Amino acid sequence: MAGPFSMSLSPIPAVIAVVIRDGHTLLVRRANPPDAGLWGFPGGKVEFGETVKDATRRELLEETAVHAEPQDVVTTLDVLVRDPDGQVRQHYILIAVQCRWVSGEPLAGDDALEARWFPVEDLDPAALPMSADVDVIARRAQASNRRDP
Repeated sequence: MAGPFSMSLSPIPAVIAVVIRDGHTLLVRRANPPDAGLWGFPGGKVEFGETVKDATRRELLEETAVHAEPQDVVTTLDVLVRDPDGQVRQHYILIAVQCRWVSGEPLAGDDALEARWFPVEDLDPAALPMSADVDVIARRAQASNRRDP
C-alpha cells in the first residue's frame, strides 16, 4: 500500500517558459523545492489533458502575470531529485518552451518569491544563484529569436 511519502515511478512532465524580450529573459526566484531560492524560468507540472503549450501559457501567467504565446521547444532537461542515500526520489522532465511576450510586466505569484527581467548577456551562475542551464537555455532562445523573421 502506498503511503503519504510514496514516490512516483514515472517521470513527471513539466514546462518552463523561456520568454526573451529586447535582450532580456524573464526569471522567477523559486519559493519551493527542488530549486527553492534559485532563479529560473517560470513553469510547473503539465496537468492531465493539458497540452504543453497550454501548460506553458498557464504556468507563466500564474507565476508572473505575463501573457506570452508559446512557440517552439528549445530543449528538454531531466531533473533527478535524490534522497540522502542517493536514490532517485522524483524524476522531472522539463520541456523548455520559447515564448513570444504579448503583454504584462512581471509580478511574482503562485510559488515565485520574485519575478523580473534579466539581460541575457549578464546571466552568470557564478554571480546569480540559478537553476541548472538557465544561462545556456536563455542564450539558445535568444539566438533562435535573432534567426526568426
